[in-house]
Amino acid sequence: MTDTKKNNVSKLRIIVSAFEHKVLDKTVAEILSAVEKLEVETKGPIPLPTKTKRWTVNRSTFVYEQSKEQFEMKTHRRLIDIINPNQKVMETLTNMQIPAGVNVDVKMVNAK
Repeated sequence: MTDTKKNNVSKLRIIVSAFEHKVLDKTVAEILSAVEKLEVETKGPIPLPTKTKRWTVNRSTFVYEQSKEQFEMKTHRRLIDIINPNQKVMETLTNMQIPAGVNVDVKMVNAK
């Protein structure tokens, strides 16, 4: 009988990503504090795997072409689930000031 109640649960899934983990953690803390004031159930922040992008560039084109320089860029991500969000939560999230360099993806998911 409780299964029908679980089918009506909706989640707001927020994935926050940034290149610097300190800025990312600060932004996640701000989101959670704003949502907790509205007394809505949350899960997270859950750290997701860090995406690493690497590439190699030649330092010289002709004489010293064996000399190479390597670069790396890491993207840190966190996952936050807000269970049964209301209109007030949506307004709060859209009005938040997000720092430069932080990407926030918001999706509505129907949990089964």
